[in-house]
Amino acid sequence: MRRRHENRVAYLFLAPWLAGLLLLTAGPMLVSLYLSFTDFNLVNPPRWAGADNYRRFASDVHFQNAVRVTFVYVVGSVPLTVGFALAVAVLLHGRRRGLGAYRAAYYLPSLLGGSVAVSILWRQIFGDDGLVNRGLRLVGVVGPSWISTPEYAIYTLIIMHVWQFGSPMLIFLAGLRQIPVELHEAAVVDGGGPVRRFVGVTLPLLTPLIFFNLVLQMINSFKVFTPAFIISGGRGGPADATLFYTLYLYGEGFTLFRMGYASAMAWTLLAVIALFTAGMFVTARYWVYYADRDGAP
Repeated sequence: MRRRHENRVAYLFLAPWLAGLLLLTAGPMLVSLYLSFTDFNLVNPPRWAGADNYRRFASDVHFQNAVRVTFVYVVGSVPLTVGFALAVAVLLHGRRRGLGAYRAAYYLPSLLGGSVAVSILWRQIFGDDGLVNRGLRLVGVVGPSWISTPEYAIYTLIIMHVWQFGSPMLIFLAGLRQIPVELHEAAVVDGGGPVRRFVGVTLPLLTPLIFFNLVLQMINSFKVFTPAFIISGGRGGPADATLFYTLYLYGEGFTLFRMGYASAMAWTLLAVIALFTAGMFVTARYWVYYADRDGAP
């Protein structure tokens, strides 16, 4: 009897979360899945269209370009962000004086990550008369408008993503603190130098955190929206150079009101992220090293 009472109390406390899950998450997702098979423009009732929205991908040039731009962004930003975060974490690891201030300074951009203010700042830095071109003019070089030139626009956004490396850096710092000192001492006794100790001791023990950061950064990169929307003015930049998948999805759904097509795009993005995540978990068994606190596998 008492157990039943405790269960009722537990369900009572869980009720707001369950209501939010059903009404704000699961319900809209199921409706979106249904709408992805319809022709719906927010004005007229949904009309069943079968797989027409998904078949349209093959003939939609803007969709194909959005996929290309997004993959370039993911492939370019994720490894650079994780690699840069690891390098800075190694440099800031230790108990030297003043490191706390450096850690806070490097983490600060991540607190503002994806915000409108940072995106506007990036426009001022890489604009035609921005900070970068002013610096180049000091040495006699006339730079282009980086965010308005198709060849360079996407790379300015990749740099912006890499600049916000604070979160993975903190995760790596926490991991470095958990590596037993005895392992490094044993490597020193065996004649291992700094590079050999890093490759043979530090890096293998950090592979779970590298994997974790790669997965998170990959998911976030596929979902990027705010920087491209602000910097390109919501149009995808010059010649669709910054037309990210989410930006094109937003335009189809909330500008052109093609909700059925936008829903199909959303579910396709979900499937792609799920496939990439599953693939990373499958490959993790070949390079991710799990050990106990003493370093034994």
